[in-house]
Amino acid sequence: MKKKTILVLKSQGISGGDLRTLIESLSFEVILSERETAALSVALERQIDLLVMASCGSEVSEDICVVKQIKEINSFLPVFLLAKNGAKAHAVASFRAGVEDYIDYPCSAEELLRRIEASLPQEKEPSQESGSARSMVGESKPMREISRFIHKVAATDSTVLITGETGTGKELVAFLIHEKSRRSQKPFVCVNCAAMPDTLVESEMFGYERGAFTGAVSARLGKFEVANGGTVFLDEISDMTPFAQAKMLRTIESKEIYRLGGRKIIPLDVRVTAATNKDPEELISEGKFREDLYYRLNIARIHLPPLRERKEDIQRLIGHGIEKLNRKYKRTVQGLSDEALFSLMRYDWPGNVRELMNLLEATFINLPQKEIAFADLPKLFQKKLNETKSAATSERKKIFSALLETKWNKSQAARKLQWSRMTLYRKMMKYNIVEQERRPC
Repeated sequence: MKKKTILVLKSQGISGGDLRTLIESLSFEVILSERETAALSVALERQIDLLVMASCGSEVSEDICVVKQIKEINSFLPVFLLAKNGAKAHAVASFRAGVEDYIDYPCSAEELLRRIEASLPQEKEPSQESGSARSMVGESKPMREISRFIHKVAATDSTVLITGETGTGKELVAFLIHEKSRRSQKPFVCVNCAAMPDTLVESEMFGYERGAFTGAVSARLGKFEVANGGTVFLDEISDMTPFAQAKMLRTIESKEIYRLGGRKIIPLDVRVTAATNKDPEELISEGKFREDLYYRLNIARIHLPPLRERKEDIQRLIGHGIEKLNRKYKRTVQGLSDEALFSLMRYDWPGNVRELMNLLEATFINLPQKEIAFADLPKLFQKKLNETKSAATSERKKIFSALLETKWNKSQAARKLQWSRMTLYRKMMKYNIVEQERRPC
């Protein structure tokens, strides 16, 4: 197995050579660096698994500055502070800047090894379903904030509710929370709640004993029991019926199940994450989502913005997608032409990241050039782009008309348009429709 690489930032008050020798004795590869500029260069050019900052109490502001710059380059890079003559205020300020752990120096090799190993990301065997190479792509402000929050929530055992439109990456976020948590070596079980009828909820989620019903020739574990010790992800939980939602609520609260046909209580040690592509608060008001289940799930909340609201990430996502597809199809595509990139930047992506990745793959299937030109994009997509401008104008008129007919009652206008209120508000923001327009010239 390849050694983990640790970047060590030297401090004037701590011997860099002694620190290198100590960490290398723990079977890590060490890169010793001067502070600030050199460290930033190494973090950009090398694959670093952990940053160890050797610090003296007098360097608080400098340490925080370096941590912030490093985190801007790689928000996933764990930072470990090794402090000599450190104070409580130093530790607090460092944690706020993004430091994962803090230890006083000098310390024993055993303690240093234990703390470093706790700070390093856990290794997982890659698989076709959920390989550890999966990561979030994007450097926009909301995506950086989400990445930071994932690290924080992963360190807890709280239930998490993930919201966002279809194709924004809700399952990926749930997986990353699991992968960065103490449960990462245990199963991550994804359940498609929308595809589960009431008649199968108990057998699928809780399992059954032999003879529990006709055809039950042997006992079977349910999803919760399979995930024991790990994480169960309830995808599109708002699509479950009230009956199924009640079953989920009881299990999450009691942390125990009975298999169908069984009498034995099976205790659970499972973290629950859930997702919905609908507005849960609106579903509650419509009587379609249990309020008690919502409050049980909505302890930590992550909302994934649609791609149209973070278009600065599109180019990075395209690069990531092309890199994966080059490996898959053994191609050497270098990127998009300016015209093709501009066309993708001005599209609204109703299917979000999933739609973008699917488009790139469709382009790869019959790609004649090393650079993707506008003409290489699927014909249907080209037609859609050409229709986008006229469709946007038409939609704005339709929204404005509905608002006028309902005297700017947004709830009534949303029903007239067969949208949710949140969709109407988003469309109004998109087309810059404000109530002052109610008196047309």
